[in-house]
Amino acid sequence: MLSDVREGLTAQARHLPSKYFYDERGSQLFDEITRLPEYYPTRAERALLQDRAATIVSITHPATLIELGAGSSDKTRLLLDQILKSRPAEVTYIPVDVSADFLTASVAQLRDEYPSLTTSPVVADFSAQFALPTHPLPALHAFLGSTIGNFTPAAAVELVTSVRKRMAIGDFFLLGIDLRKDPIQIERAYNDSRGVTAQFNRNILNVINDTLGANFDTSMFDHNAVYDTEKHRIEMRLISRIQQTVSIREVGDIVFAPGDAILTELSYKYDRAIVIDLLSASGLQLREWFTDDAESFALALASR
Repeated sequence: MLSDVREGLTAQARHLPSKYFYDERGSQLFDEITRLPEYYPTRAERALLQDRAATIVSITHPATLIELGAGSSDKTRLLLDQILKSRPAEVTYIPVDVSADFLTASVAQLRDEYPSLTTSPVVADFSAQFALPTHPLPALHAFLGSTIGNFTPAAAVELVTSVRKRMAIGDFFLLGIDLRKDPIQIERAYNDSRGVTAQFNRNILNVINDTLGANFDTSMFDHNAVYDTEKHRIEMRLISRIQQTVSIREVGDIVFAPGDAILTELSYKYDRAIVIDLLSASGLQLREWFTDDAESFALALASR
């Protein structure tokens, strides 16, 4: 984190990696965001999973479900229910998440709900290298919630390639994708009326305060999220409200003028052709493509 923060906040165009939103508080806030009326991706993906989970399981026959960025594993239960129906014994779930406290709480709840399920949580940054525990095959590797949109095109290929390298023959990869649509609908999802997304955005500064001994005053930064129609992505920033100096141990003083911005998140929106290109560049092949009636969200099922 120290290296990322030093590099990002001393750059001419200041930026921070979005993975640092997710301490326990950040994970709780994002879970709240997914339930907001403006935030359509979670509802659309949940409806797709309710409709298609049985089909996905019938195609993939997984003995193990591996989920990157598992969070609360809320929607994942739709897949787990179908997997346990098809294979009542010896099913393993491996949730991978960067927030240890949030993951521990989520796994404890899952163990109560699914006593026959073997859970093997992994605390890791899924964008970096990490090892999976030994698990029964075949496995379904899932990356839901349209989180792939937080990666630049090159980084997305790198990430999906790393998933492919962990896949055995017979494994599948399930990817949740937010599709291109009316920019007004997209922007509304990142500017909710209750201001929860604004709290989530500012939480990255709280994480830096807590971890690196910084003294950010989060109330002095405004939330900003706009859709770039040429690059097909949301750009989320924190905008300094005043002239201010922030001190960070081992980095030094960072001076902000009014209006200075920190880019905290990108969220690319896809179409089917771009997804096929992403999978192909990563060594995977699209096998099934599921969308909702409005074609606002998709689940892509791929194999090696």
